[in-house]
Amino acid sequence: MSAVPPLRGNLKPPKKPKTPRVVELLRKTIEWQVLLDAGKIATQADIARREGITRAMVTQVMGMLRLAPEIHQSILAIPATVRRRNITERALRPITQIEDRGQQAELFDALMGGA
Repeated sequence: MSAVPPLRGNLKPPKKPKTPRVVELLRKTIEWQVLLDAGKIATQADIARREGITRAMVTQVMGMLRLAPEIHQSILAIPATVRRRNITERALRPITQIEDRGQQAELFDALMGGA
C-alpha cells in the first residue's frame, strides 16, 4: 500500500470572469458625482465615511472624472476577464492631470498597449 494518495485531477473550480477594478471605480465615481450634484451627499468626506475609505482615496478616484468622455467610454467597455488588466486607477492619475483631451487620449492609448 502506497502512502501517496491517488491523483484526483484539478480540484479547483475554474475562475469566473471578474469586472476590472478600474471599471468598478469609474462607475462608483460617476454615481458619487450624481449624488453630490443632487445634494443627496454634501461632501466627499461624507462619501468617504459612507464607503469606509479615506477622503484622500475619494479625491484620487474622483479625479477620474477629469478624463475625456471617450476615455470613460473605453474604460466602461473593458470586458470582465479572468486575467488582470494592466490598467489601474493609479496608472490613470497622471493622465487626469492633463487638460488637453487629445494628449489624454494618446497617453491612454499608450497605457492600453496601443489598443
